Amino acid sequence: MNILEIIEKKRDKQELTQSEINFFIEGYTKGEIADYQASALIMAIYLNGMTDEELVNLTMAMANSGDILDLSTIGGIIVDKHSTGGVGDKVSLILLPIISSLGVKVAKMSGRGLGFTGGTIDKLEAIPKYQTEITEKEFIKNVKEIGISMISQTMNLAPADKKIYALRDSISCVESIPLIASSIMSKKIASGAQKIMLEVTYGKGAFMKTIEDAKKLAEQMVRIGTLANRETRYILTNMNQPLGYSVRK
Repeated sequence: MNILEIIEKKRDKQELTQSEINFFIEGYTKGEIADYQASALIMAIYLNGMTDEELVNLTMAMANSGDILDLSTIGGIIVDKHSTGGVGDKVSLILLPIISSLGVKVAKMSGRGLGFTGGTIDKLEAIPKYQTEITEKEFIKNVKEIGISMISQTMNLAPADKKIYALRDSISCVESIPLIASSIMSKKIASGAQKIMLEVTYGKGAFMKTIEDAKKLAEQMVRIGTLANRETRYILTNMNQPLGYSVRK
């Protein structure tokens, strides 16, 4: 098995096996597969899509490329919330502290913005002295003692996703349902929360332009979460106008 054969197979619209996907993720994470080869495979996935089985295998391979946090020592209900992002999207910054104040523990690991969006971490880093990069031990300690922790993706959690996430942005492969679904859910599975809430946005200010595509993405992520033994639900948010003042009105 080699990466050229895997690229050719996906280029020709064939289905990749679990072992082929694992080979790619492991090799790319370790630096044994070059960025230009990974770019070719990501572009083939972007153009030709993935079956549900490929998607689940890709997600689990990325989640298992690093640590899977065990939050069982924290106790109580632990939740995570993720948005697919868009112009003016800042719901997580407001909603999650409110949820935490009600006694529900929040463990959230986020990525940076892709394409035209600003990610939750980008926004948090605009707050003076807010530390987005902390150790896994500190992450668990904060959830246990404070009731909430919102951090950037650590080196040890889903490192394959971190590399592919940056690569997608650099080669204009952001707007892909399988790549978005696997990226989000690999982080959610690795960060250890038992219950996951997904906010999938659609419209002019989001990656998913139609409600139909947003629903398709949401349902794929719910299937992945269910297979990973995580209670997963979703809501759809219209982003044909920026959130904020529009919500208040």
